[in-house]
Amino acid sequence: MKNTSPELPTQVQFDDISADQAGQRIDNYLITRLKGAPKTLVYRILRKGEVRVNKGRVKPDYRLQAGDQLRIPPVRLPAPNEPVLVGQGILNALEQNILFEDKGLIVVNKPAGLAVHGGSGLHFGVIEAMRQLRPDCPQMELVHRLDRDTSGCLMIAKKRSVLRHLHAALRGDGVNKRYWALVRGRWPGSTKKVHAPLQKNNLRSGERMVEVDPAGKESLTEFKVLQRFADYATLVEAKPITGRTHQIRVHAKYAGHPIGGDPKYGDDEFSRELRELGGKRLFLHARSLSVEMADGNLLEVEAEPGPMWDETLRRLGNVGN
Repeated sequence: MKNTSPELPTQVQFDDISADQAGQRIDNYLITRLKGAPKTLVYRILRKGEVRVNKGRVKPDYRLQAGDQLRIPPVRLPAPNEPVLVGQGILNALEQNILFEDKGLIVVNKPAGLAVHGGSGLHFGVIEAMRQLRPDCPQMELVHRLDRDTSGCLMIAKKRSVLRHLHAALRGDGVNKRYWALVRGRWPGSTKKVHAPLQKNNLRSGERMVEVDPAGKESLTEFKVLQRFADYATLVEAKPITGRTHQIRVHAKYAGHPIGGDPKYGDDEFSRELRELGGKRLFLHARSLSVEMADGNLLEVEAEPGPMWDETLRRLGNVGN
């Protein structure tokens, strides 16, 4: 029978691979297709040859081609565990925070404190919630990531063709992303760029830290002053030219002006004082993005940082007067 439902198959099903689905690895296709099935089960049915492409066995790294017919065996979970459902409150918040949506793409204003995906002790993130909100979009995938505590513009592709186009744009200079950051002290107008190589390091605890290191990858961020709060704090716009992990946060610290509310790279006293003003968050926000889509149209999206951010800056302004 042909696939007509996202439910786990209880009998043999056949999926006909479209041009839009072509190019992805079969293991990734099955992980998305068989929602709720553990990855170990996916790799087991591939290894045992229960999954067939055009009646033949394939390895997990096989890339699907348009016109392939994929045989999917009945899938029985080892235990009748209920899938983790995202709470209605978070679903409602994400639905209300959708900034743009068409047939191939969603851009959402991600709240601070919500991870982009589950894992490392987290049952769910934005992508799991969006799949629950849009069950008719089985190909939905994150285009890029934001740190858990960073808010703002996050792109989620609903089609493989859109995902491929945006990944190509991200690898080049086709996506223009701008962030807002509230940093400690008076950011000098003369500091317009921070060009410092970044290296990832994993601590004994397993926590990932990023440091400026000559042996690291080339990293460049452009900064512009937007608003000053006397000599106490500065609101800056940050434009990452490269896309390294924690890049803006580490470059701000390297420049001597750590971002408020940053538990890894921030200044504890500055963050505490912001919390006393009501700012209980990381003050880094993906404010806007623009990208030329495959049809030649320019997508431009802006996201507001929210009441907590606005109120904290208002109180900062009052303190400075």
